[in-house]
Amino acid sequence: PPMTTMRSMVPIALTAFLSACSTDPLVVVHVSESNRVAENRVYVANHGWHTGFVVPAAAVRDSIPELKRRFKDDGYIEIGWGDRGFYQTKEITAGLAIRAVFWPTESVVHTVAVPEPPREYFPNSQIEELRLSDGELSSLVRFISGSLYRDGDGKIMPLGNGLYGDSQFYQGVGDYHLMNTCNKWTAKGLKSAGMDISPTFKLTAGSIMDGIRGAPQATGAAISTER
Repeated sequence: PPMTTMRSMVPIALTAFLSACSTDPLVVVHVSESNRVAENRVYVANHGWHTGFVVPAAAVRDSIPELKRRFKDDGYIEIGWGDRGFYQTKEITAGLAIRAVFWPTESVVHTVAVPEPPREYFPNSQIEELRLSDGELSSLVRFISGSLYRDGDGKIMPLGNGLYGDSQFYQGVGDYHLMNTCNKWTAKGLKSAGMDISPTFKLTAGSIMDGIRGAPQATGAAISTER
């Protein structure tokens, strides 16, 4: 075919290829509660290009025992999911960024001990606070747990030290690519927690934070206005 035709076919082929790739981890089905009491504080942190959850450490450790052994008894644990090469590197290059977006790559989960209130620990990041019921928090943690790859013995796989503070990388579930980004992962977590949000086009950090502020508060994951 003519060169112009071939060029026009590339985006179509790329979209079809990415659509066929893994979109794991999958959203956890949240069961509505008749008597919803939102007492658990969970935070979404926006670090500029990447978002993640800051979750009560006790809830995470009960579901993922390895984290109980890895981290001390801190108040919260920050958890994010992303491209293995891009997330772990200390020097981001254009080639690495392009590869992470346009070619499916392995994923990792980044975990960080947060011993202080999240807004104090991340003073330069945008932080949104959510108030979750026990059931909503349980669903979110099940989604996070399902984002960690496990070996034949059911154990999660540590990969090395994290980016800052007391932190650790673990092997993740699913491929990272253009339609399955770190921010879409956060949207999937919010959906798992009962928030009325569609993960489909939540591909940027800004879209996540806008989605949190614009989501109806009557259907789970109530947004706190306290600062």
